[in-house]
Formats: sequence, C-alpha cells, structure tokens
Amino acid sequence: MTVKQLSVFVENRTGTMVEIIQVLGECGIDIRALSIADTTDFGILRLIVSDPERALSALKERNITVSITEVIGVKLVDRPGGLANVLTILRDGDISVEYMYAYVSKSEENACIILRVSDTERALNILNDHGVSIVDEAY
Repeated sequence: MTVKQLSVFVENRTGTMVEIIQVLGECGIDIRALSIADTTDFGILRLIVSDPERALSALKERNITVSITEVIGVKLVDRPGGLANVLTILRDGDISVEYMYAYVSKSEENACIILRVSDTERALNILNDHGVSIVDEAY
C-alpha cells in the first residue's frame, strides 16, 4: 500500500505558499505532512493530504503545477533507533532512500515517516517481510 503525495511547483516569491495552503483550506482538505525543498528561484512542496485527488483538482483549477507521486508511509515505535531499524532493512535490501520526512499521526505512541525510495514495490515487500507497519493517508 502506498500513500499519494502531492508534489507542487512553488515559485520563490512572496505569497505563493499562502495561495497553495489557502486553496486546500477552502476545500476542507487537511494537511497531514509537508516538506519543501527549495532553490533560489523555485521549490517543490511535498504534501500528504486527506483527499489527494480533490486537492490535485483544486490546485490545477488555480493553474498551480502539481502532480501525484506514490510514496511509502511507515509507522514506527516512537523510540530511539526506530528509524535506524527501518533504514537498515532498506539498505540491506539494496533500496535507496531518495528523501523522507515526518508524518503527523493521530497516535501519540508511534512516529510515522514518509519515504520515497528507488523501488517502491520491492521496498514494500521487504518492509512487510520484516513486520514494518505500512500506513495510508487516513492514518
């Protein structure tokens, strides 16, 4: 099971982020996780939201460049070494992590991490074989 992530092209100018976030808010879409990577001229805003298809449509209607990417959400016991364990499993399975960021869950007992990896299907199989909990947008 994968999580649908929105990848939004963001011009590096005042007010661009507010416009994007306001569109989602006006549509009643909840943001579960976000990450932004920027350069001097632009950035890529990555979002996990409550309704990715509706968010995609709403942003495109405003002429905002956006796409959907499949990523993996993993649930970890929130303790030191939990993330290292998952990353070791992936490394030992020869899976590269392209990027990752935290996901806000409704549980206080667990942490959740979003992972973009080199081979999603194989990573899911390896993680499942090792008993790692995989989550979706509803988590």
